[in-house]
Amino acid sequence: MKIAPYVVPTRRSQPNYAALTVPTRWVKFVVGLFLVAPAAILTQTFFTVFARATVNEGFWAAEEFWFFSLGAVLWLIAFFGLPRPLLVYVFGHELTHAVWVWLMGGRVSQFRVSREGGHIITDRNNFWIALAPYFFPLYSIIAIGVFGALSFFADVQPYGRLLYAIIGVTWAFHLTFTVWMIPKSQTDITDHGTFFSLVIIYLMNLLLLSVMLVLASGPITFGAFGAEIAENINGFLGWIAGLFDRFSRGAAAR
Repeated sequence: MKIAPYVVPTRRSQPNYAALTVPTRWVKFVVGLFLVAPAAILTQTFFTVFARATVNEGFWAAEEFWFFSLGAVLWLIAFFGLPRPLLVYVFGHELTHAVWVWLMGGRVSQFRVSREGGHIITDRNNFWIALAPYFFPLYSIIAIGVFGALSFFADVQPYGRLLYAIIGVTWAFHLTFTVWMIPKSQTDITDHGTFFSLVIIYLMNLLLLSVMLVLASGPITFGAFGAEIAENINGFLGWIAGLFDRFSRGAAAR
């Protein structure tokens, strides 16, 4: 993604040579380290709730789960067995950049897409805009939006299975291309620090997947999911307290 020059006017002043300058990449690396704990807690919560819903609530037998899984499997077969629709991916990638620019009050002055790649030129850029294509499944969001819009004009309830299958295809499309593109040294990721970017991408994807799990599973509510997160946070804080306690006892013994 190409970014047009963006200059912020400032007052003229003498440089302060005594001031400590810390590269933003270092700051983002530290922030990424602090985000590892929330990512681990959300991971534990997601798999705990998913396993509980599957074993105790029979979520594995629900139509939503099977049609979503069917769509995902069909896409995986297509991704590994057929020519990859790179133009469709590049278009969605650059459009996602553009959508997030607009959401943050920016302006897009150029939008170009081809099989070899694409770019937008905009007056605004930050890590949310740069990383959005890796955690924002645009085609899944479009499918849900179209289904919701059609519900105002017709009874779309009989087509709910088709919606879950389409979400399965589009979500798998997003996930496979994201995993495929990350090792290719994308400037979207490296410009903001690879470690920080990967933590944000993982955390945001898991957060969205958790929301989809709650919406698709009747027995699981946001309240129950939040209670599980709170329980895991307490467990994590107890683990940290135990580490400090063992460390202090070891220091005292010396």
